[in-house]
Amino acid sequence: MYRCLGTTIEFLPFQIIRCQAAVAWEAKKPLSVEQIEVHPPKSHEVRIKILYTAVCHTDAYTLGGLDPEGIFPSILGHEGAGIVESVGEGVTNVKPGDHVIPLYTPQCKECDFCKNPKTNLCQKIRATQGRGVMPDGTARFSCKGKTLYHFMGCSTFSEYTVVADISVCKINDKAPLDKVCLLGCGISTGYGAVINNCKVEKGSTVAVWGLGAVGLAVVMGAKAVGAKQIVAIDKHEDKFKRGK
Repeated sequence: MYRCLGTTIEFLPFQIIRCQAAVAWEAKKPLSVEQIEVHPPKSHEVRIKILYTAVCHTDAYTLGGLDPEGIFPSILGHEGAGIVESVGEGVTNVKPGDHVIPLYTPQCKECDFCKNPKTNLCQKIRATQGRGVMPDGTARFSCKGKTLYHFMGCSTFSEYTVVADISVCKINDKAPLDKVCLLGCGISTGYGAVINNCKVEKGSTVAVWGLGAVGLAVVMGAKAVGAKQIVAIDKHEDKFKRGK
């Protein structure tokens, strides 16, 4: 396993990292900041130092006990950005020190879904990800002697996290991590809806209900494709300034 120490990269034995995380012990209860153990990455896994994370409605939805796949105790969060701390055997797409975004929709590039131009809903680790564990069926988090489950393959509400190597994307190290962390869900959801789902064409008129993160991403996508008119609807007047 390789681990990044500052600007140098050294070969070190596997180590457990103790850090802080916002733990969801059970549904409908507030998150609790705890010291947890983050175990080393195994084969084809990546351990990331999370520097920035956003909060998505899906996190609140799961914490509220509404998600049928919600498993507790767990570490929520799926919109984040950080730096690779260490990698397990067989990882070739990223290395320690790389700036990355965790992906809740992996890309194995081998399954039927990845090869189909109509979808990108990779199925390679879907079964284990839905159970809150890594591809080998185990978790990398623990706290007070208890296993903490993963969330959407990301778990960004922790100072360190472990993801599958097909669930991470390397980005330009000059990109501001406090902003590009939103690409993990909100921005890609709204922008992708315009480009891939609605296939908005140049000269179109687009109506956007709600100017939250996803709605603003829809506005950006509509502008990018050359929509003639963009109509925004929101009950909060202060949001229109952001939309413009």
